[in-house]
Amino acid sequence: MFAIATCILPENALLKVYQQNGAFTDCYFVDIAVEISHRQYVEAFYTTWLFKLERILLTWLVSKPSTDEQVVQLATAQIDVFAAWRVERRCDKQILLCDYQNRTRSWLMIESIESEKGKFTRLYFGSAVVPVNTNSAGEGSFVFAFKALSWFHKVYSAGLLRAATSRIMRINNEISS
Repeated sequence: MFAIATCILPENALLKVYQQNGAFTDCYFVDIAVEISHRQYVEAFYTTWLFKLERILLTWLVSKPSTDEQVVQLATAQIDVFAAWRVERRCDKQILLCDYQNRTRSWLMIESIESEKGKFTRLYFGSAVVPVNTNSAGEGSFVFAFKALSWFHKVYSAGLLRAATSRIMRINNEISS
């Protein structure tokens, strides 16, 4: 099993602006002993069994269908709209998506790391929830439903990253065999 952990957002994270503006942000990461590209990470993340369940729900509940082919197009910057999201920003090793209601953000980033143990890739996944209102100090206020479901968000976020990591490792093992 992979050790999913939480951390503060890296300084160069595209999600950082939301943290600075009073939104709820989180950041999960996992280190894998495989070097992969950002494209591979995006493809793996959005084609896991767990995320496909979310894609099915989005099709049924808000008429925002998506396909695995669109995931490849998203990962290769051929499209900027995918299911219920649009690309807000992207760069070489990061992508920041905004939901169609402009309330949440989803962020993926990779970082190549070398240590005495060898080369590996750090996979980051984070979210931002934009507050309904902010006070004069810039602190956000969130609706009760968000507060009540925050435990689910934490479990689901870690599950998404774990599923993506498993998919990456399975694909890597198939290629290596």
